[in-house]
Amino acid sequence: MSGQLSHELEVNVPASEAWELYGRLGLAKLLVEDGSIVEKIEVIEGDGGIGTILKKTYTPGSHGFSVQREKFTKYDNEKRMKELEVLEGGYLDLGLTLFRVRFEIIEKDNDSCIIKSTIEYDIKEEAIANTSYVTTDLVAKIGETAKNYLIKNKATKNAE
Repeated sequence: MSGQLSHELEVNVPASEAWELYGRLGLAKLLVEDGSIVEKIEVIEGDGGIGTILKKTYTPGSHGFSVQREKFTKYDNEKRMKELEVLEGGYLDLGLTLFRVRFEIIEKDNDSCIIKSTIEYDIKEEAIANTSYVTTDLVAKIGETAKNYLIKNKATKNAE
């Protein structure tokens, strides 16, 4: 069985600023600094572009699992889009055979954008009951963390 979910969040900063955070490893660093979702991220390979492999250790209680390895499989600076796929752990331990997340920064106007997060997944027939674990909760939390940072950063820049 296959499925797709998406989440959109409007942010009152230019798309270029949001992409600066999402584009490479800035978001990963922010999530570790924030600490509410991710406790630790190890860069196994790469610089945030295609082929980068990360090992994420989630903060206890923030999600239903503790460790997940993922790989950036697509990266398009012009379209402000990147995709990652879980390689091991996390959702794959729940019987999913594919768990892919696409982050897109969509320009709304000069001073605002939309962070669109899309989840695509395939799950084994015998694990269909675990489909309920696949939600947009995690990408929504990530989006809110990014939004708060971007707005705070914008206010700091404007005050200078």
